[in-house]
Amino acid sequence: MVAILNKYTNRLINALSKLVIGFVLPLALQSAWADRVKDLAAVAAQRSNQLIGFGLVVGLQGTGDDASVPFTTQSMKAMLSQMGVRIDGPLSDFEQAATTSRISINNSAAVMVTADLPGFAKPGQRIDVNVSAIGKASNLRGGSLVMTALRGVDGEIYAIAQGALTATGIDASAAGSKVAIGVPTSARIPSGALVERIVDTPFDKAESIVLNLRDNDYSTMNSIVSAINTKFGDGLAQALDGTSISVRAPMDMNQRIAFMSELENINVQPSEPPARVVINSRTGTVVINRSVRVTAAAVSHGTISVAISATNEVSQPNPLAGGQTQAVQNAQVNVSEPNKPMFLFKPGVDLRDIVDAVNQVGASPSALIAIMEALKSSGSLRADLIII
Repeated sequence: MVAILNKYTNRLINALSKLVIGFVLPLALQSAWADRVKDLAAVAAQRSNQLIGFGLVVGLQGTGDDASVPFTTQSMKAMLSQMGVRIDGPLSDFEQAATTSRISINNSAAVMVTADLPGFAKPGQRIDVNVSAIGKASNLRGGSLVMTALRGVDGEIYAIAQGALTATGIDASAAGSKVAIGVPTSARIPSGALVERIVDTPFDKAESIVLNLRDNDYSTMNSIVSAINTKFGDGLAQALDGTSISVRAPMDMNQRIAFMSELENINVQPSEPPARVVINSRTGTVVINRSVRVTAAAVSHGTISVAISATNEVSQPNPLAGGQTQAVQNAQVNVSEPNKPMFLFKPGVDLRDIVDAVNQVGASPSALIAIMEALKSSGSLRADLIII
């Protein structure tokens, strides 16, 4: 009797286990493939702002601008004048010319300073800045940026930049040889600027918060609106267009922050992205997403190589012929064409078939670019071809 009860108990446990797995596994898979709202959209009021400024880099080892760059000399004079150094004072013509000639700017360089001011940045916080030479400076390594005002599009000062430059580029030359790695005329200053002004945003005043999708997609937009309304109630989220969503939020700031914390962690199943093929013609990089399809097409790609070799010889006449010795150049031309098979794309092939077919003929990245452009021109490539 006990054995029979144990037998039925084990069957009941197995049945319940299968039932639980049947409910839990789909939810786990859905959560694994879902994205958070914060990964698909951003708060419109949290946008960053671009800053720009003109400054001077000092402390270079003779790799800065020269006297033929007028704005570097003018900027140096203006900066020294503000510090009480008398350069353009009431001097005679002779003294003025002598003073001007003594100014050497080989250790200085005029630069353009740029930075991105994050949303909600407060005074006292630090941001990274980029520094780029605009004169004849050949290397910014080892230099320091003098205090530079960074302005927004409205002309107001939002940050002040200053500090030692971090340049990764190397430029060395000796005995007629030159080696350049990276770009030595461009550098960065991590945390090199102090924020001085707040950018006003409607986040704490507006009744609704606007979310902007990172990629315009109507299906993803519908999924996000449905997920928000399912969690917080119908009518809370409204789609404004294919990019923006308006969400009503509490006016109390603590409640609004808590509400946004829950909202941005909602899991949403995004739609498949549009079919795209991205080609970088400079590096030969080709990226094909999984949505790309190709209609029926036959492709053959091959390159013809032409090799020309020349040999210099001397034609020596017979001793009694009375001729003259002549230099003769013999040229030989060889033309070779690799025998590469043609491959056939069947209707509706996916990414794996495209890559396998191209690898089968041993096509290089440059050949793959040519094949993709030809498929797009023939109308067989069902995707956007983006060349950068």
